[in-house]
Amino acid sequence: MVRSSKGFRTRTRRKLKKKLKSKSKLKRTMQEFKSRDKVVIKQDPSFHKGMPHPRFKGAVGKIIKKTGASYLIEIRDKNKPKLIVSAPEHLKSLVKRSK
Repeated sequence: MVRSSKGFRTRTRRKLKKKLKSKSKLKRTMQEFKSRDKVVIKQDPSFHKGMPHPRFKGAVGKIIKKTGASYLIEIRDKNKPKLIVSAPEHLKSLVKRSK
């Protein structure tokens, strides 16, 4: 018998699929967040590095601090605080800032 794979992206064929004509924007890679900003975790499947686990897709959290090129985010998962490290490509700001 062959063992089933238990990798990071198992059973995510539909979750981590991009639209046919959608492109990744460089603006999402270059975006900056401040501490205590609220963000939504929204994975971009074209960037594998720094992707949070697919179970946290759509979770809302607060930026705690910047660690290197990534961010440390605190979310509540079933009333338990969890810390997630994510690259900026996989985050979307909840608040629109005026320029």
